[in-house]
Amino acid sequence: MAKRLITPEDLLKFVFVGDPQISPDGEQILFSRKQITEKNTYLNHLWSVDLKGGLKQWTQGESSAGGGRWSPDGKKILFVSDRKKPGAQFYTIDASGGEAAQLSKLPEGRIGEYQWSPDGKWIAFMFRPAAESNTEAARKERETKGSSVPPRVTESVWYRFDGDGYFLAERFSVHLLDVATGEHRQLYAGCSEVDFYDFSWAPSSTELVIRHPAEKRPLFQPANDQLFRVDLKGNVTKVNGVPKGVKSSPRWSPDGKWIAFACDPNADTWPDGNYQLFIVPADGGIAESLSAKTDFCLAGGTTADTQEASSSPIVIWAPDSQSIYTSIGWHGATHVWQFDIKGGHKQLTSGARNYILGNMAQGKLALVTADGTTLGEVACFDLASGKDQKLTAFNKEFHDSVKVSEPEEMWLEAEDGWKVQAWVMKPAEFDASKKYPAVLEIHGGPQAQYGWTFFHEFQVLAAAGYVVVFSNPRGSKGYGEAHCKAIHASWGDRDWADMQAVIKWMQSQPYINKAQMGVMGGSYGGYMTNWIVSHCKDFKAAIADRCVSNLVSLGGTCDMPLVKESFWGAYPFGDLSKIEKLWKQSPIAYFDKVDTPMLIIHSEGDLRCNIEQSEQVFYALKAQNVEARFVRYPLNSYHGLSRSGPPDLRLHRLHEILNWWKSHL
Repeated sequence: MAKRLITPEDLLKFVFVGDPQISPDGEQILFSRKQITEKNTYLNHLWSVDLKGGLKQWTQGESSAGGGRWSPDGKKILFVSDRKKPGAQFYTIDASGGEAAQLSKLPEGRIGEYQWSPDGKWIAFMFRPAAESNTEAARKERETKGSSVPPRVTESVWYRFDGDGYFLAERFSVHLLDVATGEHRQLYAGCSEVDFYDFSWAPSSTELVIRHPAEKRPLFQPANDQLFRVDLKGNVTKVNGVPKGVKSSPRWSPDGKWIAFACDPNADTWPDGNYQLFIVPADGGIAESLSAKTDFCLAGGTTADTQEASSSPIVIWAPDSQSIYTSIGWHGATHVWQFDIKGGHKQLTSGARNYILGNMAQGKLALVTADGTTLGEVACFDLASGKDQKLTAFNKEFHDSVKVSEPEEMWLEAEDGWKVQAWVMKPAEFDASKKYPAVLEIHGGPQAQYGWTFFHEFQVLAAAGYVVVFSNPRGSKGYGEAHCKAIHASWGDRDWADMQAVIKWMQSQPYINKAQMGVMGGSYGGYMTNWIVSHCKDFKAAIADRCVSNLVSLGGTCDMPLVKESFWGAYPFGDLSKIEKLWKQSPIAYFDKVDTPMLIIHSEGDLRCNIEQSEQVFYALKAQNVEARFVRYPLNSYHGLSRSGPPDLRLHRLHEILNWWKSHL
């Protein structure tokens, strides 16, 4: 049977898998399986696969269930579901089968990270109650009385977060759930200004280690996350010897002697250095970086629109407490590495692939793996044999039916000699004798990387007859600290030099029509799109998606506020010379030079890059009679629309992109 070309609507056929968790006996992997329903929603359920490929579905129904975790003895599965609305609750199901039983009776609110205690008696979890005005009961009462939605009132700058909405004065704190009784209580709330926490259990199950900011005003001070030991009565002991900086993923060693964590010791609130892998004695002492002799960062995942964007470091102890497993993004791939506590490290997985690490048991690692031409599937890596095995094939029927474009890698050289990794995807029905229009895609972040994973948007463009080019200019992760820090407080400089090298390469290719080139990007990629059209005339049209255009106004409208004298070395008010520094790095300052037709895409619910950033671009273009189209998605969408927004809006966005390029290229 002849294969067809990929379309935007293929999104509705995809099966997304994630959060792989191998059972304590090492025999099966629990994971989340998500699909889009006819009701324009994502439905997520728990499945498992054994090492021979045998599948089992654990949850059913019209309410999603996710975050499945095996109990330490492997006899139960814990998960979260909102099947009894309005709030989500914890449920357990016997590993031998049967119906799920509700475990918790939480008030309406949001559940965050959670972990079983090693003895199986407790669940430690993050919980934030809903603001009273945001509860379902309050909404129904307003509806009955015909009352207006009340004003949002806050005295803290931390009152909203993109994808999370407006939580006002409510904060996450660490809670304990008694597995035997279902009763819960707050254990620890160590930071009232913000609620940035990570934690893990001690092997004794008598205490936790909790990471949170130690400063009184952490959003306005240089980062200083610290570690605190908290027993089950709430008594707190600070772990001495931990450096300042941004931290994540504290994990207690199985023998109780060490606490491992990821840390960028020199970071402010916008870290662009390497997250290193540290260990510190659990009783306090000298913290040691196990990865300092490398140039790796533990927070550099590969960006795609077929998986949630995540750059959180992963830290997993080996059972003998002598080594730690983690993920490293490097040169467009993401692989699993092992670091020994006495020195030494090695890469376990290999190839042009993206591996997402879940957990480990019995010498096996649970993974999700994808590459440039195939969607993610569940896999298992065997430490003894050094081999990985793909266990599911949910997307096989889709892949068997469509033509895909395979990314081709190249390394380019910028004007100053810096090397830049880039890829080209030729049209799915490529003919070397023809010239094609081309689209340059630019990733967000900028602390992220493009690479070897399945990108639906890229495949759709290639299927429509475009050459697709993407790269990791300076500012990206995956090439060492100097590469990422090269644009520290200096956007539009070395990143622009790298993009010019990519543009020159595109113009030199015999199969690219250099008069028919477009540029597009989202978030920071939208910033660079705006920068490019205001600094060159090489592109016939452009698309700025959820963009940044004005660093001065961004400082007060982003959910993560600028910290004075930190990343930018400037502030959006006060000293005019410092405001001017931000203004000179703002693309909108140069929009008097723009005559490139632009499609502008933004979500009204975007709290990361407020829609006012795009409004300024649209106004500047229209004021100069430059062709522009502004697509504003509604409040129920947010910054991550292209990855996890409402399915119908994701399809609408893809068709807007195709229609724009069709009419201009």
